[in-house]
Amino acid sequence: MNDFEVHASAGTEFPIQPLPQLEQVQLQSMLDWLSTYGADLQGGVTRLLYDQAWCKAQHALAKKMQEKGLTPAFDQSGNLYGTLNGNRTGAGMGKGIEEAPIVTGSHIDTVVHGGKYDGAYGVVAGVLALEYLKNHFGTPKRTLQVVSLCEEEGSRFPFAYWGSRSITGASGLEEVQHLKDQAGITFAQAICNAGFGPDSGHRTASHTYGAFIELHIEQGQVLERLGHSIGIVSDIVGQKRFSITVIGEANHAGTTPMAWRKDALAGAAEMITAVRSIALEAGEPLVATVGRVTAEPGVGNVVASRAVFSLDIRHIRQESIDRCWQDMLQAFSRIAAEQQLELNWEEHLSVTPIPMNEQITADIRSICEMEQLSYIHMPSGAGHDSQIFQPVCPTAMIFVPSRDGISHNPLEYTAEEDLMKGFRVLVQLLYKYGYGS
Repeated sequence: MNDFEVHASAGTEFPIQPLPQLEQVQLQSMLDWLSTYGADLQGGVTRLLYDQAWCKAQHALAKKMQEKGLTPAFDQSGNLYGTLNGNRTGAGMGKGIEEAPIVTGSHIDTVVHGGKYDGAYGVVAGVLALEYLKNHFGTPKRTLQVVSLCEEEGSRFPFAYWGSRSITGASGLEEVQHLKDQAGITFAQAICNAGFGPDSGHRTASHTYGAFIELHIEQGQVLERLGHSIGIVSDIVGQKRFSITVIGEANHAGTTPMAWRKDALAGAAEMITAVRSIALEAGEPLVATVGRVTAEPGVGNVVASRAVFSLDIRHIRQESIDRCWQDMLQAFSRIAAEQQLELNWEEHLSVTPIPMNEQITADIRSICEMEQLSYIHMPSGAGHDSQIFQPVCPTAMIFVPSRDGISHNPLEYTAEEDLMKGFRVLVQLLYKYGYGS
C-alpha cells in the first residue's frame, strides 16, 4: 500500500500558530514517571517483555490513558491502545463502518540497563498529543489512537518486533511460544504469567491501521552534529540476526596439547574476528555486530566444548546484507573445518530495508517548514517497528536528536526543548489527519 488514503486532503489547514498552551505539556515529567518502572541500580531502566516491571508499566499506562480521556484496551499479545474515537464513518465504506484509525506510538520494553527515552518517548508523546488535541479541538473526525507496543528490542527472547509483528499478522504465537529466555522460561509461559495470550479474554492482536506514525529519538549523532532539530526518516535499514553455535570437545586444560584441542571458544573467537574483517572490507553503511558470547562448561581449567555467539548484520540494501552473510558463513565453515569443530546456526530475524511513505514524509516536511524547524531527510540505521508496519499501512518516522548519539545506555538523553519540537510536529500531523476535511 503505497498511496496514503486518508480523507484529510492535501490542502487541509494545520492549527493556527502558535499552538495554544503547548508549553504546559509535561513531556519530560511523564518520561521520568514511566522510567520509575524498571529503574535499576545502574541508573538505567530494565523492562523486559512480560517481566514484573513491564507489566506494572503497561498497566500504569492504561490507567494514565484513561485519566487523560482516552479509552484503553489490551490485546492478546499485551499491546496497549489508547483510543480517541472519531465521529465520521468511512466514505464509500458502508454505513456504520469505521475508518481504520490513524495510529502513533512506539514500544515500552527496553534493553538491559537501557535509557528512559528509547521507545518510551514515542508512547508518552502519543498519549499527550491525543490528550492535547482532545482538550483544544474536541472530538476528531477520524479516530486517533496511541499504541504502547509490548516488545521491539528482543532483549528477553531471541525474537524482535513481537508487538508490531502480532498486530500486522506477520507472526503468530505458534512461531514463538517455544522460545526460551536465559532462565529457561518459555515464551508461552511468560505470556500466560503476564495475563495475556489466547485464553486471556483480550481481543486478538491482528487488526488494520489507516497509518502509523512513530516519533523516536535518533539513537545516533547525525542530527546533533549537523545542527538539525528534526530527522525525517527516508527508509529503515534491513537486518539479519543469528545465533552461531560452535561445538568442540571438553578436555583438561593442563594435559591436552594445544594442537590436539577441539576448542569451541577459540574457534568462535576466530570467527568473531572474521566478522569484523568482512564488515570493514564491505565498507559503510554496512555494520555487523557480535554482542553476546557464552561458553560451556564455563570453567577456567576446562577446554570449552560449546560456544554460542550472536550476529547482527545491517545495511540499507538487501543484496549487501545477503552477500555479507554468505561471506561470513563461508569463513565460519572454513574455520570450523580447520579446527575440527561442528558449526550450526539459526536465523532469528530477517527484515528487509523499508522506505517510508512519501506522502506522510512530505507532510512532515511541510510542518517543519511551517514551524521553522531545521530538518534533514535521513535513513535509520536502527531497526524500528515502523519497518514492520510500512508493508501493510502507510508509515512514517520522525527523529529528534540524541546527545552524543548515546542510546541503549543509562546516559541516553534528549533535551526537553528537542523533545517538544518533535511533539509539535506530531501534534500538527495528527491534527491534519484526524481533524481535516
